[in-house]
Amino acid sequence: MVKVVGIAGSLRPGSYSQLALKVAIQRVAALGAEVEILDLRSLNLPFCDGGKDYSDYPDVAKMKQVVSEADAIILATPEYHGSISGVLKNALDLMGFVEFTGKVTGAISVLGGQSNSNSLNDLRVILRAIHAWTIPEQIAIGQAWQAFGEDGKLLDEDLSQRFDAFAQSLVENTRKLRG
Repeated sequence: MVKVVGIAGSLRPGSYSQLALKVAIQRVAALGAEVEILDLRSLNLPFCDGGKDYSDYPDVAKMKQVVSEADAIILATPEYHGSISGVLKNALDLMGFVEFTGKVTGAISVLGGQSNSNSLNDLRVILRAIHAWTIPEQIAIGQAWQAFGEDGKLLDEDLSQRFDAFAQSLVENTRKLRG
């Protein structure tokens, strides 16, 4: 069975990135994957200082273990000033090759304005640098405040179909890579 871990790079209550991640996780679960959301809001993580000893922060070890045990990772980020959130970048900086080499990853960005690919492109560069395999399907949700209903469900059928294709690609490619 494929194990997928989702991480959203937003700490905001009512976060659209968190909503988008939940939609993606539900879609991969519907395809038979075992799923888990690693909520950065519940972890006590330090700012990465480039060192290797974060023993004063047990949540760093917990995060590394959860990601290491996953076959695939979904990363959802708000786009802040044209790139990924500092929260997500810091979490990725606290991890690296050990946790991501050979893992299939999927990327989602959420924007308040018009959809673009800035944060997705930056995220792909980071993931390639830590030897992850990122699926070609990606999701950018522009004007996110219009994308979700009060129940957290997607309002646009085209966007919903993109999530289906994203989930299908993530699960299929993970199964292929895992043999």
